[in-house]
Formats: sequence, C-alpha cells, structure tokens
Amino acid sequence: MNNDSNSDSRPKAEVEIDNMPHRVFFAARQAIGRHATGGNILILATVLALIVANIPAINGYYEEFWTSEVRLQIGSFNLFSHHGEPMNLIEFINDALMAVFFFSIGLEIKREVLVGELSSFRQALLPIVGAIGGMLVPVIIFFCLANGTDFIGGAAIPMATDIAFSLGVLAMLGNRVPISLKVFLTTLAVVDDIGGIIVIAVFYSSGIELELLAWAAGILALLYLGGRCLIQSKIFYIGLGTVVWFLFLNSGIHPTIAGVLVAFCVPAKPVYEPMKYIRKIRTAIGNFRSEDDATLNSRTILSNEQMNWLKEIESSSDKVISPLQELEDSLHPLVNFFIVPLFAFANAGIFLLGLDPMSIFNGISLAIICGLVFGKFLGIFSFAWLTVKLKLAPMPAHANWHQMASVSMLGGIGFTVSLFIATLSFGGPEQADLLNHAKLGIVVGSILSGIIGFIWLHKTLPQVAAPGESDSDD
Repeated sequence: MNNDSNSDSRPKAEVEIDNMPHRVFFAARQAIGRHATGGNILILATVLALIVANIPAINGYYEEFWTSEVRLQIGSFNLFSHHGEPMNLIEFINDALMAVFFFSIGLEIKREVLVGELSSFRQALLPIVGAIGGMLVPVIIFFCLANGTDFIGGAAIPMATDIAFSLGVLAMLGNRVPISLKVFLTTLAVVDDIGGIIVIAVFYSSGIELELLAWAAGILALLYLGGRCLIQSKIFYIGLGTVVWFLFLNSGIHPTIAGVLVAFCVPAKPVYEPMKYIRKIRTAIGNFRSEDDATLNSRTILSNEQMNWLKEIESSSDKVISPLQELEDSLHPLVNFFIVPLFAFANAGIFLLGLDPMSIFNGISLAIICGLVFGKFLGIFSFAWLTVKLKLAPMPAHANWHQMASVSMLGGIGFTVSLFIATLSFGGPEQADLLNHAKLGIVVGSILSGIIGFIWLHKTLPQVAAPGESDSDD
C-alpha cells in the first residue's frame, strides 16, 4: 500500500513556507511582543508630550526642563561633555541614551544576521528588498517636493520605520495577524534601521578629529579581539564601549554610531555548548543523593560541598547564554519602556497653538507626510510585489496582497528614528521653526499611516486566529 497518500504533495519550498511559523524562535516571539508593548508606551509618551507642550501654564517649564545641564564629573573631567561643554538634558537623551538604543539595535541586527530572519538569504530577501524600496521612494518624493527649498537637507527623515510603533498597531489586531507578517515587518524595520545608521554615519558627521578617532578605532579593535577570544564579561564591553562613545562624541562622528559598532564586537557564541551545559548540570544535580532529601526539605544552611555544586550550576548557566543574547534581553525593557518613551516625550512636544493649521499642507510638513504615507507604502509594496512576481522570494505564509499592502502602509510609521534624524537635520537655533514643522509632519504622517494600515488590515484579515497563532501571546 502507498503510505504517501496523505502526505503533502505540494512543492517542497511551499511546504517549508507554510511551516515557517513553527520555526520562529520563542525568543523572536518574545521580541515581537516586547516591541508591541513598547509601542503602546511610546504612543502614550507622545500624546503626553503634545498635551504638556500645549498647556500655556506649564509649557514654559517643559521647554526649560530640557535645557538643564547634565554632569557625571570626577575632578575636572565630565563624561557628559562635548568639546569641554557640558551636555544639557535634551542632548544627553539624543546623544547618550539614544546611543544605548542604537547599541540594542546593533545587537538585534547581529543576531538576525547570525541566526534570525537575515541568516537565510531567500527568507530575508523579501523584507530586504521591501525595505530598500521603502527608503528610496520616500526620499525621491521628498526631493521632488523640497527641490530648491531650505529644508532639502531633511530628505532622510521619511525613510525610517518605527518597529515598536508599527508592531504596537499589529498587536491591536491580536492573533488574527499571521506570524509571517509580523516577522516580515520586524525584519523590514531592522533593515530600515541599518539604512538609518548608514545615513547618520555618512551625512551627520562633521569636523572629524583624526586623533580621537584613531583612539576609538584602537579600542574597537580591542573589543573585537575580546569577542573573538570569547570574553564573557559584560562590564568589559559596556566599559570600553562607553570610552568609544565618548571619543566618537568628541571626534565629530555621531556618537550613536559607536553604539552600533560596539554591539557588533559582542560575541554571539557562548563558552559552553548546550550539551556540555546539560552534562554539567546532570553531574552537579547527581551529587544530591535521594537519601539526603529529608534534610533538604527543611530550611537549613547548605554545606560547603552543596554550595559548590550549586555554584557550578550557576557558573555553567552564565556560560551557556552568549553575551549578545543576554545583553539584548537585558536591554529590551530599558530601551522599550524607558529610553524610547523618554526620547518621544522630550522630542515630540510640538507647540500646536502657534502653528497655522494650513502649514500641514505645504512646506516640509507636506513633504514628510507624502514621504511617509505615500512613499513608504509605494516603495515597500511595489518592490515586494516585483520580488514575488519575479519568483526571487516567496510571499509570507498565510498572507495575501491586501494584507501585504496594509503592512506596507504601517511601514510609514516613521516616528522614533524620523524624529531623531529631524533633530540632526535641523538642530540649530535658527532652524527651530523648520524642526517644529518637521515634527508635525512626522506625527501626522505616522498617525495617518497607522490608522490607514490598521483599518485596511482589520478589513482584510480573517476573523479567526491565524494558523499557528491560536496560542500566541502576541
């Protein structure tokens, strides 16, 4: 009898695509969930900033608060200083805390390249090509609208996708969203971040001081050797990474780039292989004999021998998780629940009462809105469509073109990185009005993209849980 009668007769590649949700690591699901929860807090921080900035009785205190000086000083040396001048609070958030944010992104990019969605070329190709389209088309649209104006330097503003904000919108639809679409959007946002990092490094560095840069390169080389030698100490990477950040800050290279480069030096390989770890645990646990269970039931002080056995397990546990994974996992709460919301609260406060409502429909606000709403959608969707039609990469499992279009629209939620690039583009006091209108365009464009994408996805998704999502926490 033929036992293959009930087997799947579809092509192997198609079967592999359908099985993709089962191959997504639990850590990836956790990361998606954390980003989604962080997105909700980010929305709350943005709304709060807009409210506080527009209450006449307190908006003056809001503006003044961010100009407060920040110091971490030993003698005459202040770590939070730029060319000898102390940072104010807004500079500390944008140049120091956001370096931690980009350090976290660097860890995520390295993990994705090694074991995640970017490790398989065929699997990664669709979001990579979509992200490239989503960066190119908004910049082209911006250039067309900004040609000959004083705000053409902000062309990179609408090229970003905010991973936390966009996944927060997806989370509102619960388990109706296939995990493949979440992974597509997450991977696209990661590639988008790589583009943003390159733009910041190339276009927002000036007055390079080669001596400081040479010192930073030497320390980065030391960090790289430490990673190759599997140095596990997180203090080693964080301590020397802080020195690299300070040197970048004062060398003319934007300090957030230091966070990414340091992250690439953190080793992804643990000291112990999982099987070696299991053997060590079994040996240590085996030392606790069953006849001693009665004495262990009571709360008693452990013997030195028992302490050593448990310390052996503790030490082995530290050596089976790579520094990269441990740092990434440890930083997620700090970044998603504190740094990014604080950045939004500090930078999204737009004084709307002094703005002409019609200014949304002209100038830099209009260019950014068109770039985010139309540019990101057209870029992501058209490039992804072409990639699938040319059979270079498969469609995300259990997704259709309506759902891909709505997720492409969610890619227009630029927010965090868009705000960050806007502050770099128009940071001078004489550009305050341009920056305010740029922020307005970012907020309006991101909200429009989020609302349209959510409604479109809500209308096109099945009313039941997606395959593989019935038990999902996302």
